[in-house]
Amino acid sequence: MSENEPRFLNRELSWLEFNQRVLDEARDDSIPLLERLKFLAITSSNLDEFFMVRVGGLRLLIDRRLSTPDPSGMTPAEQLQAVIERSRRMIRDQYACFSDDLEPKLAEAGIKRVRGSELSERQLRAVGQIFDAEIFSVLTPMAVVSAEEFPLVANQTLNVCVQLAPAPNSTEPRFAIIPLGRALPRFLTLGSDRGYAFVLLEDVVRKLIDRFFPGEDVVAHASFRITRNADFALRDDLAPDILAGMEGILAARKHGQCVRLEVDSDISPELLGFLKKSLHIEDREVFPARGPLDLSAFMQLADLPGFESLKNEPWPPQDSPDIKAGESMFDVLSRRDILLYHPYQSFEPVLRLIEEAAADPDVLAIKQILYRTSRKSPIVAALARAAQRGKYVTVIVELKARFDEARNIEWARNLEEAGVQVIYGVKGLKTHAKVCVIVRREPHGITRYVHFGTGNYNEITSRVYSDASFLTSNEELGADAVTFFNAITGYSQPQNYRRIEAAPTGLRTRLLELIDGETQRKQQGQNALIDAKLNSLVDPEIINALYAASQAGVPVRLNVRGICCLRPGVPGLSENITVVSIVDRYLEHARILRFHHGGDDLVFISSADWMPRNLDRRIELFVPIEDPPSRARLISILETYFDDNVKARVLLPNGHYERLKSRKKRRRAQERLYEEAVRLVKDAEQTRQTIFEPHRAPGSDIEQ
Repeated sequence: MSENEPRFLNRELSWLEFNQRVLDEARDDSIPLLERLKFLAITSSNLDEFFMVRVGGLRLLIDRRLSTPDPSGMTPAEQLQAVIERSRRMIRDQYACFSDDLEPKLAEAGIKRVRGSELSERQLRAVGQIFDAEIFSVLTPMAVVSAEEFPLVANQTLNVCVQLAPAPNSTEPRFAIIPLGRALPRFLTLGSDRGYAFVLLEDVVRKLIDRFFPGEDVVAHASFRITRNADFALRDDLAPDILAGMEGILAARKHGQCVRLEVDSDISPELLGFLKKSLHIEDREVFPARGPLDLSAFMQLADLPGFESLKNEPWPPQDSPDIKAGESMFDVLSRRDILLYHPYQSFEPVLRLIEEAAADPDVLAIKQILYRTSRKSPIVAALARAAQRGKYVTVIVELKARFDEARNIEWARNLEEAGVQVIYGVKGLKTHAKVCVIVRREPHGITRYVHFGTGNYNEITSRVYSDASFLTSNEELGADAVTFFNAITGYSQPQNYRRIEAAPTGLRTRLLELIDGETQRKQQGQNALIDAKLNSLVDPEIINALYAASQAGVPVRLNVRGICCLRPGVPGLSENITVVSIVDRYLEHARILRFHHGGDDLVFISSADWMPRNLDRRIELFVPIEDPPSRARLISILETYFDDNVKARVLLPNGHYERLKSRKKRRRAQERLYEEAVRLVKDAEQTRQTIFEPHRAPGSDIEQ
């Protein structure tokens, strides 16, 4: 490796490479059409957030005249230029995928978008009726006298910009904006002899634009959409009321600087010039679209009924073979630990544990962290019921969970009204750990039942996110969990834990010790191995420790879904490190780690990725899995991922990815994990069929 080559890949470009891997799924002919459309919609949604947060953040650094390079050696200005160029290529690929590939094939399969110019007389009459009855009454054109008086346009909503002929005795063009808002449906269903036909709301508005301006000459019109900077952080050390502070952040986002303007590719120069002047943007912020704006909205079509042949074969979550139907979760966990791997295995046991705790008279207390949850969360409802029944319920609601702030504020208020002790995170830190502790009085004394997870308490995303859940009544883990809660909810100093580790106090040190332990063993001639499954790898100190391990000869296998700033396969630096990424029907979200430890494998699950923000600015958990069956299963899961030769892509030293080219038998990790979950259930059913269990009279004390 030459001295001029950077040791690290750029974070922003690495993220764009991840989104490219998602886009590659949308372009894959072997995937059903509506699933491909779903992947395309995800890439659009991902790019929206990228511009709001990452591009918005770079713009702020440039506006503050900061030029400090990142670990890859790029200044903020250089990064912004690079990500804009890369984003343009990605957007061209998105619209080529949609307009040239997916849309014609969907139309052939019976799902057809009808443009305004293509409406038949019958369809036009139907659309006109909808326009008169709903659209005209709801939408309100706004005259714009000058660019300085441009209205406040909502972030990431569709709008139509209109140019009218000059007024009598004037040569100045006139402009108006029609915000389409979110109240009306984007997709308007049309009558069709075959399949499903629809027209987009903006096409209807533009087709019948004259009805908004009777007696006026409409010169030009075009759709547009803006993305505002949302990279606002709350200085909660300066905010006396964090709830009010977060509401202030949400309000500030409405006025954020425009960092991207999306427009129809056929927009007139006059309309584009007016929008650029009004929004104070340059050409580099303008992104023409060769197709409908906001492709993320097409996610709605992915669930169309009647087109099952265009979707994936269902993989319904399987029951855990270790939990009998109807059996109390307290009885189950008093006998053994339970490892669940979602979405292949159902999230229902986690819900059941919390709901049972809310109703059980012997449960004294429930302590839980909520980072993100669903809109109608049964877990939140159970916690409220528990408090109303007199249990001591403490919930840490993280108000700073980006883009879920409004929902979490609402949940916090509802829980407080129910009598729950609500804590709004910790000053200066974001609480990202996933843990629930249930304290129960039992004949032999107090027992603590604990759930540790890698994912959020969201029963909806548990069906599409790959995550691990570990449920236990282990005394030491229970004691650690209570100590953890007391440390972050009170003023006590962080404590030494018996088994777990937490960020930001000791997790970074523990990880470096584990990596260094493998390095030293290899230097002493022993076997060594590091396996890690993560979402992101950014932290320079951790990466340098992995480089040192590689240089000592330690095989390092990394499965990193998204951002990876480590450069693998560089001679003299990282030739013993391989990095693969898997993008498939489920979002890979679990963090699983394995260290060989001289043959006595140390296995962990964690809420934390290897990023500075997770290790230094968030409250995270790192949990050892010492239960032998659970540990063996996690090792097997890791091996399954590293064995994938269908969906795996390998990271190259230059930051690009390429698909694995293997002549071996086809092995797709997610498919094998689902098949394994099905097999475990069948094996358990066969075992139960060979065991005779008598019915006993109530109160019987016959020994089993």
